Amino acid sequence: MQLTVYFFWGCSVFLASGYNSFSKSMETIGKKQYQVQHGSCSYTFLLPETDNCRSSTSYVSNAVQRDAPLDYDDSVQRLQLLENIMENNTQWLMKVLNQTTRLELQLLEHSLSTNKLERQISDQTNEITKLQEKNSFLEKRVLEMEDKHTLQLKSIKDEKDQLQVLVARQNSIIEELEKQLVTATVNNSVLQKQQHDLMETVHNLLTMISTPNSAKNNFIAKEEQISFKDCAEAFKSGLTTSGIYTLTVPNTAQEQKAYCDMETGGGGWTVIQRREDGSVDFHRTWKEYKMGFGDPAGEYWLGNEFVSQLTNQKRYVLKIHLKDWEGNEAYSLYDHFSLASEELKYRIYLKGLTGTAGKISSISQPGNDFSTKDADNDKCICKCSQMLTGGWWFDACGPSNLNGMYYPLRQNNNKFNGIKWYYWKGSGYSLKGTTMMIRPADF
Repeated sequence: MQLTVYFFWGCSVFLASGYNSFSKSMETIGKKQYQVQHGSCSYTFLLPETDNCRSSTSYVSNAVQRDAPLDYDDSVQRLQLLENIMENNTQWLMKVLNQTTRLELQLLEHSLSTNKLERQISDQTNEITKLQEKNSFLEKRVLEMEDKHTLQLKSIKDEKDQLQVLVARQNSIIEELEKQLVTATVNNSVLQKQQHDLMETVHNLLTMISTPNSAKNNFIAKEEQISFKDCAEAFKSGLTTSGIYTLTVPNTAQEQKAYCDMETGGGGWTVIQRREDGSVDFHRTWKEYKMGFGDPAGEYWLGNEFVSQLTNQKRYVLKIHLKDWEGNEAYSLYDHFSLASEELKYRIYLKGLTGTAGKISSISQPGNDFSTKDADNDKCICKCSQMLTGGWWFDACGPSNLNGMYYPLRQNNNKFNGIKWYYWKGSGYSLKGTTMMIRPADF
């Protein structure tokens, strides 16, 4: 940077900055240049010649002529004054230079800051542009995925509708087949019963012809329907052939048909329940279970009232005989069995378990009240008789129900409401056949 200072000695003093050109030409003025270097700046002093300041020269000349020593002193003083002025101007110029340098630095810093800010803005603008492009791409992908999922959902819904139609059709076919199977089973059971009765009649006729008078008397007693208190009494009277006998309800004149097993374990057993083919519906009312239902020659329930009256006369034992669909058999024997009165809801009492159908009783202990579909006396809010079907001594829909739904072979697994005895075959296995029978403990 060059700073030029113009001094007109004896006339005037003029200062100009080296940032811009002079606004007024100084070429017409006679001058003499004096240049001073200060750091990176140089200063030029322009002093006028004597021709440009004639009045002053004349004054000095006259003064010299009058008094030479005084003129010299005056010139020295003027020169010193000029030097002082120059020094002041130099200091002032230094201040201007410093201020200018600071301004330049500030301007440079501002320019750098502005450039940096512009770069940041440019970078952010680019980043925003990229984000917008990415967002646009993602929105497009989302729309594509939504369209794809909509098509998939529609396809799945169509498949579901088709499957529902197919399942409904298959259910109808299965229901029809089950009805046909039940009908066939019932017909088969009827035929078996007729065959059994025919064979029994033939056997009795042959026995009457070929046996002594005692056997004939047994057959005649059976045909004449002689009434007994229970099958044990009939057995002790000499009637040792299994079949249907007429029993008298204790303390009444009411008669009850029952099947007497005169062969198992020494005979004398009064059968109070039997399931063998599903021909009888066991989902009955309280009154039906009280009075009994079914056919003693096949499936039947003897009646809670009769059993309650009988077992409260003396001590009875209960034997439960079970059959599965694989040809296996098992039993549970209770040394003490009785039913309470109807006022106590025919509560069951059992003691002394032995047998092969489980070391733990599948009838919950202590005894529970009897429940039917119209009389809920179990210990569960779910109404076990309605859910599991049949009448039974339910605890909380517990481990047994020999009066449940009868399921034929290959349909008897995973049946929660079937004929079950948990501690022999588990909770989901529906048995093929069951027999519950009682006789006096002192038989």
